[in-house]
Amino acid sequence: MERMPALFVGHGSPRNIGLKNSYTNSLKSLGKTLPHPEVILVVSAHWLTQGTFVTGAARPETIYDFYGFPREFYSARYSCPGSLEWAEKICDHAGSDSVAVDPSRGIDHAAWAVLIHMYPNADIPVLEMSLDYRKPAAWHYDFAQHLSVLREEGLLIVGSGNIVHNLQVIDFENIDATPYEWAIEFDQWVKNKLETGDDRALIDYEGISRAARLAVPTNEHYLPLLYTVGIRNKKDTLKFTHEGIQNASISMRGILFQ
Repeated sequence: MERMPALFVGHGSPRNIGLKNSYTNSLKSLGKTLPHPEVILVVSAHWLTQGTFVTGAARPETIYDFYGFPREFYSARYSCPGSLEWAEKICDHAGSDSVAVDPSRGIDHAAWAVLIHMYPNADIPVLEMSLDYRKPAAWHYDFAQHLSVLREEGLLIVGSGNIVHNLQVIDFENIDATPYEWAIEFDQWVKNKLETGDDRALIDYEGISRAARLAVPTNEHYLPLLYTVGIRNKKDTLKFTHEGIQNASISMRGILFQ
């Protein structure tokens, strides 16, 4: 079995579901060039829980966790299979006291709005993992390392969030709006720390600068990055699959360890 890469994607606005741009093209390219996974696990910025859960539904529902978009956005379907077997395997590796299976929850747009471009046939089993919002950043990084070995068994783990994610000052109307300087600054700071392998800085990002405070006003979109960083190993090389900022305040950076 070929070892799966570790991937982080910035999922951004649901508008990307129906757009053809450099970002969606990068996702399509990943689907064509990555090793074929046995199953996909998406760590979602949009599933916040007390405790950590992984989906176990045989046919996970497509969840429309966004509002105010055109009607056609709510008719899109991503009818992928799930896998209770893999959900239980993930729980076993993480420790049964750390993760529980949610047998009924579907997959939200942090997963399907990305995978609809990467794997449009929806023929690969997809699971989603929640974020325990009570835990600090270091816990998420450490927890991810328990899952790293599953890369050897065909599991593609995808952190789906955004390095920069500030909806308070977003330009909703213009996806190509000029980025804020602080958004560029923090996105570039993360890029540098990834290139130098400074995981500790990525964990301890809070309070380093005004740019960090503006870029990560709440951490749910940043934490999936720490899962991708946490599961990489010394053999992996780093590649940025996409760079750019949408709507002035949303980083769409994609990160691949392979």
